[in-house]
This record gives sequence, structure tokens and C-alpha cells, in this order.
Amino acid sequence: PATDPATGPATGPASGPAPERSGRARNTVIFSVLTGCSRVAGLAREIVARSMFGTSGAMSAFTLAFQVPNLIRALVADAALSSAFVPVFSELLENKRRREALQLAAALAGLLLVVLSALTLAFIGLAPILMPLLTGDESTPLLDDLTVGLSQVLFPIVVLLGLNGLVVGILNAHEHFTIPALAPLVWNVVIIAGLVGVAPLFDGDEQLYGYAIGVVAGTAVQLVMCLPQLRRIGYPLRVSLAFRHDPRVRQVLALMLPVSLGLGLINVSLLINSTIGFLVSEEAPTAIDAAFRLYMLPQGMFSVAVATVLFPALSRLATRRDLAGLQALIGTGMRQISLLLIPSAAAFAALSTPIVRLVYERGEFDAESTRQVSEALFWFSFSLPVSGVTLLLTRSFFSLQRPWLPTQLALWSVLVNVVVSLALYKPLGIGGIVIGTTVSNIVLALLEARRLRRELGGLEVSRTLRAAALMLAAAGLLAAIAYGTWYGLDELLGRSLPAQLVSVGFALLLGASAYAAVLLRSGLPEARQIRELFVRRVGRASSS
Repeated sequence: PATDPATGPATGPASGPAPERSGRARNTVIFSVLTGCSRVAGLAREIVARSMFGTSGAMSAFTLAFQVPNLIRALVADAALSSAFVPVFSELLENKRRREALQLAAALAGLLLVVLSALTLAFIGLAPILMPLLTGDESTPLLDDLTVGLSQVLFPIVVLLGLNGLVVGILNAHEHFTIPALAPLVWNVVIIAGLVGVAPLFDGDEQLYGYAIGVVAGTAVQLVMCLPQLRRIGYPLRVSLAFRHDPRVRQVLALMLPVSLGLGLINVSLLINSTIGFLVSEEAPTAIDAAFRLYMLPQGMFSVAVATVLFPALSRLATRRDLAGLQALIGTGMRQISLLLIPSAAAFAALSTPIVRLVYERGEFDAESTRQVSEALFWFSFSLPVSGVTLLLTRSFFSLQRPWLPTQLALWSVLVNVVVSLALYKPLGIGGIVIGTTVSNIVLALLEARRLRRELGGLEVSRTLRAAALMLAAAGLLAAIAYGTWYGLDELLGRSLPAQLVSVGFALLLGASAYAAVLLRSGLPEARQIRELFVRRVGRASSS
């Protein structure tokens, strides 16, 4: 039988029954496509925002104001909750204890509402004291006031995201991925509406309040979208305040604490980047953030999709203590992520300036903004594949209900980030800060792979490294062809928007074609899997 890119070869312990394999492959494709559409919408949101505000100090204020509730979200809501909740919830379903699963969901909903509402009210009151502590010497009193106001408007999203994390966890545990993957697309559309329709109602830098209002509204819509699907599978969102005496709630919280710290440390790194960025200039934080948004486009389309779809399967294998199955499934996931993110990294490194110019340079976003953002994107590109693999490795620890291990390793990663960034920001500016992030991501990936290999008794490391070496060689060819093609077309066609679309688009197309041709000719199984899945999808579409 044909192999699936989401699960690897159709034989072996990780493969499972054919319907399960095809279901995971289908879910991966659907999730990847919808996530890709969401990332494109997010890119459109960024284009609108950057054209309105550029890399100004006011936009840096918004970046910092958004990162604080985003950090709290990582600590106590959304992905952290879902990552701790799914293994416990899946175990109850696996053992035919659906009623207890319903009670657990209701109790967690009550706990989230009480704790996150109280936290939101406390932050809104303390924001005038807390937020100025995060801005540097380059900030002004007006920027400090704007940062405080924006953070107060944005902070209520933690309540909505907490409930959303619970709802998405239930849907994912039942192999429902479509609506949760579609919701972020709508989130971005609502925010764009806020930028276009609400922001002009304000004056000057206060137009960023329209951006913030759009974020809050979009987050509410994202949650509401998932509720009908939840009811259809028999899990209406109920709230119970009987969470204090529920042992399963304590089990989720015990798992959630290290998960929260681990995911929170990732967001701490982003906050560190912004704080150190203010030491460089008031534009640096938003320049780094703009590059990070581009960096996350392939990350979200590929690694997040693979890790999210595989997570319930990993949890089930962990419940059965099928270590051989875990090894095979994780190994396949690492190679699939590498296959897609290594060429993405090569493209970003070779064409960082043309890509940033094409995407962002209009309105208030000028040539100097392009220079700053492209510098950050160039250095971010080197961490793209390892960050994608790390996401899968971290989820693997969560599925084993061993979340403290990646948390401890992530702490070392943050320390590396701080030390390297502080050492390099003066001589290298924005590039030095991003190099700190890149080095810390590489360190974290190596530490997690080593520890998970020890936990499972193997991790198909040799096979993955051989595949990665071949991918890197092909990616080098991609970079050379892409840059040469862009350079020639840029000289010939100039810098108008249509000309940039042709030169950058054709360069990426030729480079990607060369990459695919090399890997398919080499017989790399993962490349063949993706080609076969693509051919099947096209065949079904043409015959329908």
C-alpha cells in the first residue's frame, strides 16, 4: 500500500490500521491547508498593519502590549491547557469513561472562568505599574501610556483563549481538526476588519486601539465558532464550580504546570527580544516581530499541523506503552517537518530582503524598515527547521505525561538566549538579538532529542540525520538557484509590485522545483510520500 506523509510507511508498529493511517493523513492535509490559509490571512493582517504603522515606536508599543497577555495565555490557557488536557481526556475516552470526561471538561471550564477573570481584573488595575518596567530608555512617556492602554484592552483575551484551549482539546481528542483550524482564519479576517473599519475612528497613534479591539473581537468569534461542533459530538460547553474536589482536575493541573512553564518560556524569549530590542532602538521590537510573523508562516503551515494531528495518536500510543510505535511515529514526524522547513529556511536566508520588500514595503513601511526586518528574518531562518522539530519533540514528552523534562530543558534555552542576546546586541544590533534566539532554539532541539531518545530507547536518529543531510544539500541548490534567478529578474524588470511578484515568485518556484527534483530522484521516502499524497488528492479533486 501507499505510504502517508503524516504517519510514515504503511508498515511497522506506528502505522496502525489502514483507516487510522488514512484518517491521520487526511487530517494532516486538511489541517495544513486551513492553517496555510490562516497564515496567509495573518500575513494580510500584518501587511495592512505594517502599511498603517510601519516599524514605528507606537507599533513597538502594540507589540509589547500584545506579548504580555500572550505570555499569560501560554502560562495558563490555550495551548498549555490543551497539551495537558488531551492526554488525560484521551485516556478517559480510551478506557470508555465518557461521563467522567464530560465532568472533567465542565470542571475545568469553571476553574478557567474564575481564575482567568480574576487575573484579568488584577492586571488591568496594575498595568500602569507593570508595563513601564518592560520598556527601555528609548521609550517615551507617551509610548509608555500607549503600551499600558493597549495592554488593558488586550488582556481579556486570556479568558477567551483559556476556554478555547479546552474546547479545541476536546475536538482534537475526537479527531476533529477542521473547525479549530478554520477558526484562526476567521480571527485574522475580523482583525483586518478592525484595522480597516475601527482604527480610522481614532486619531494618530491611538488608531492602534482599533487593532486591539479587532484582536479581542476576533478571539471571541474564534471561540464561538467551535461551540456548534462541540455540541454535535455530545459535549455542550458546561461550567461546573465543583473543581476543587475533582482528582482529574488536579491531574490536569499537575501536568499543566510544567507544560505552562515550558510553553511560557518560549513566550518569555519573545518578551526578552522586545525588551532588549528597546535597548537598540524604539523600532527594533516591532522589526523583530515583523520578521517573526514571516518566520511563523511555514512553521504554522507544516510543523504545527503535523504536531497537532499526531498529538492524539502519540497520546494513545503512550497510553498503551507502545514505545516502538512512538519511535516510528516521532521519527516520521521529524523527517516530514524537516523536509518542508529546511527549504523554507533556505528560501528565507537567500531572499530575505526581496521577500520583506515584497510583503511589507508600502505606506509607512519604508526601505529602512525593510533593512531591519530582513536582517532579523535572515538570522531567524537558521532556527526554522530545529524549531519545528522541537515542537514535535515537546508534544511527544507531553503525550508521555512527562512534561517537566522539556520544561527544564527550555529553561536552559532561555538562559542561553539571554546571555547570547545581551552579548551581541551592542555589536550586531537586531541581528545579535535574533542570533541569541536561534542559538537557544538549536540548543533546545539537541537537548530534547537526546533526552527523548533515552526515554524511548531510540528515536531513528541515524535515519533522520541521513535524510536531513540530503535535504540540506538540496536546500543549498534551492538557495543558489533562487537567488540567481531573483537577481537576474530584478535587474531586468525593476522594483514595481508586479515585477517583484514575478521575480520573487519565479525564483521561489525554480528553487523549490530543483529541491523537489533532487529529493525525488534520490528516492527519499518522505519526498515520495508527499508526492503520492498530492497525486491522490489531485486525482480525487479531478474525478469529483
